[in-house]
Amino acid sequence: MIYQRVENVFIVRLDVGEEILSSLTELCSQEKITAGTISGIGAANYADIGLYEVAKRKYHGTILEEEMEIASLNGNISRKEGKVYLHLHAAFANKQGQIFGGHLRSARISATADIYIHTVPAKIERVFDEETTGLNLIQFDPTN
Repeated sequence: MIYQRVENVFIVRLDVGEEILSSLTELCSQEKITAGTISGIGAANYADIGLYEVAKRKYHGTILEEEMEIASLNGNISRKEGKVYLHLHAAFANKQGQIFGGHLRSARISATADIYIHTVPAKIERVFDEETTGLNLIQFDPTN
């Protein structure tokens, strides 16, 4: 991974074999990024995507193992219990042009990925919500 910061934007390049979530988590931790958005494109040969079934409070995973374009990578950055929390969704296109997408659980770069992180000067926490969704929901810091 290489990256450059320009004002409130980090321009990131991931290379062959790098895993998206762990690489971006490391960068956010190292640079003390507490809030922001992520967008990107690239190529991957492995992805684990999921769909959250609210009624059953369960993720259903799909593993994709083939050459794919990362047609879209979008998400946000917050914190949970003081640690980096990435919430990313992605769409992957295979050589037939079929699109598979969902909540990104893992993805490995096969060629490269160009990713932009737009930081926001805020502290956004995630708190587990047992009552309504069983998900980690955004909670705003009243001092922002």
